Amino acid sequence: MSACALTGHRVLGGGFSRKKAEDALRALIAEGADTFYCGMALGFDLYCCELLLRLREEFPVRIVACVPCADQAARYSPRAKEKYEALLSACDEKIVLHEKYENGCMFERNRCMVDRCDVLLAYLETERGGTFYTVNYAKKRGKRIVFL
Repeated sequence: MSACALTGHRVLGGGFSRKKAEDALRALIAEGADTFYCGMALGFDLYCCELLLRLREEFPVRIVACVPCADQAARYSPRAKEKYEALLSACDEKIVLHEKYENGCMFERNRCMVDRCDVLLAYLETERGGTFYTVNYAKKRGKRIVFL
């Protein structure tokens, strides 16, 4: 059994494929991934969380929400906040690093997920920001990376 962390952009651009994301998750599950670490950010994270909840009906997978701060969704729109809360409550486990937002807590969350995983599933289109940071950290830690 193994663990997979998820990282991707908040804005899903034209290069994003829902089918490729599902195919990649199914392939990782077939290889033995049974625990998925999700950062719960808008975009890729929440999309994968939703997808994993559907896949959990077919496969015995655990979803672990890695939350950088308890007030992560404070600035989300009401609709996004409602979706976030529903997905968060459906996760099997929650790791909350800080009560309130602190400078660097998002990067800390990303390192926490990479440190606990065997493989990183990444949707990376630009070489900047949190996803780029997370992919580079995973490379330094010698983690296997699957790119969408």
